[in-house]
Amino acid sequence: MNTISIISFIVATTAVAIFTYMIVRNMKKSDSATEEYFTGGRALSWYMVAGSLLLTNLSTEQLVGLNGDVFGDKALVGIAWEALAAFAMIATALVFLPTYLASGFTTTPAFLEKRFDKTTRSMVSGLFLFGYVTVLLPVVLYTGSLALITMFDLKLSLSLIVAIIGIVGSSYAIFGGLKSVAVSDTLNGIGLLIGGLAIPFLALASLGNGSFFEGLSTLVNQNPEYLTVLTQKNIEGKNVSVPWPTLLTGMMFIQVFYWSTNQVIVQRAMAARSLAEGQKGVLFASGMKLIGPLMLCFPALIALHMPELKIERQDQVYGAVVRHVLPDWSLGLFAAVLVGSILSSFNSALNSASTLFSLQFYKGYINPPASEEQTVVIGKYFGIILALASIIIAPLLAQMDSIFQYLQKVNGLYSVPIIAIFLLGITTKHIPALGAKIGMLVGICMYGFFTFYPIDNLHWLHTYFISFTWSIIIMLLIGYFKPKSDQEIALSEEKTPAPVDMTPWPLAKKVSAGIFGSTIAIYLLLTALSN
Repeated sequence: MNTISIISFIVATTAVAIFTYMIVRNMKKSDSATEEYFTGGRALSWYMVAGSLLLTNLSTEQLVGLNGDVFGDKALVGIAWEALAAFAMIATALVFLPTYLASGFTTTPAFLEKRFDKTTRSMVSGLFLFGYVTVLLPVVLYTGSLALITMFDLKLSLSLIVAIIGIVGSSYAIFGGLKSVAVSDTLNGIGLLIGGLAIPFLALASLGNGSFFEGLSTLVNQNPEYLTVLTQKNIEGKNVSVPWPTLLTGMMFIQVFYWSTNQVIVQRAMAARSLAEGQKGVLFASGMKLIGPLMLCFPALIALHMPELKIERQDQVYGAVVRHVLPDWSLGLFAAVLVGSILSSFNSALNSASTLFSLQFYKGYINPPASEEQTVVIGKYFGIILALASIIIAPLLAQMDSIFQYLQKVNGLYSVPIIAIFLLGITTKHIPALGAKIGMLVGICMYGFFTFYPIDNLHWLHTYFISFTWSIIIMLLIGYFKPKSDQEIALSEEKTPAPVDMTPWPLAKKVSAGIFGSTIAIYLLLTALSN
């Protein structure tokens, strides 16, 4: 990077920090220290909910990992990760969020304590924390550092970049709380949207020797098979990463887990100042997922038409495209945007992990009489420990072939039972706490068996669905033979005053229908072009 790039990077990064501080300082503050720190005082407007949701999700593990998978597949099947995410977010807005907000939950597992018991909540919170420290946090740091080194040809070690990003990212989460995270996410999200969408447009212009439309023509007419969205084999006869039958099995459930129960994601919506604002934010983010493939898939498609890039590993494709198409003066600005997206995902996960540990384990078991101020301080200390652990683990991921596949596969180990428990917790009343615990163990064991003893030609998303199904069956059987008593059901159905206005957004269902129809239209269009 040249001097201008370095200066623009420093100015842009500093500007986000200053604006975040100024905006947070003027926002409404809660009288409750824990609510202020962990849920932003429930003061987030819809655009902050949407911005934080999008940027928490959209980071280098997506830009690097999903583009890498599309490049390896030589097909556009990876678009399913974005398309089905839009469907899952509709479920969050219409079903899950009203349930969470109605009782003022600060964490998603808190719903499970009310529905089942405290031990079930603790087990799920522990599974979430396991996933954050072993998968999410290290993957964000690793892919972010790899992207920066590849794109900007940095002559620094991976471990050093990981440490720098980890320290800066943790400062937002640990010292600023959820408000700082959400505001910085929104500001960085604007930059990422502009910069991220600029890459495929510039790449198409490069492909067309300066003409965007010429590049688009090349993309559509040369090897149109690359645009295939529903297939099991690519043009070389190799299995693709997302065969179309998996859309009918495990894919949808893994999306519901991520967007509807995952504390890192749902915490942003639970911080909304009303149900209507939360629904607006979630559905706006859902609509934006439909343009996500332009950033997450199309750079790799364009790279398939650019043999001059000489890509050796598929996870290098996004960085190679960015370096090829961006003018030198803009590298610093784009680096700032990327670092912002990395910090967003990292500090969001860190804040959520601190929330789960402090409210569930410290306040619930270790020191129940602790004051709200003490609980917040412990959350900060726990965040520091997690950040250090992630900084140590992240460089070890360099040995993985596909980071995106690693992320999704390991997620399944704990997400299979979690989504089963949440779904039955919301849709049934008679399943007892014992059913939840045994169903959880069955789900983990089943998925673990398929992971360590894989069956030939059985895709891991199918094993996700099989494990999920067995977990559901076991819970239903226990609920049938040993259901909760009427008294237990009445106790779990007791309502507490909601902390926010629970009036739904009047347009929520119409907007959801529009998003659903648009997704189907995109699939039909790409299918027609690929043929």
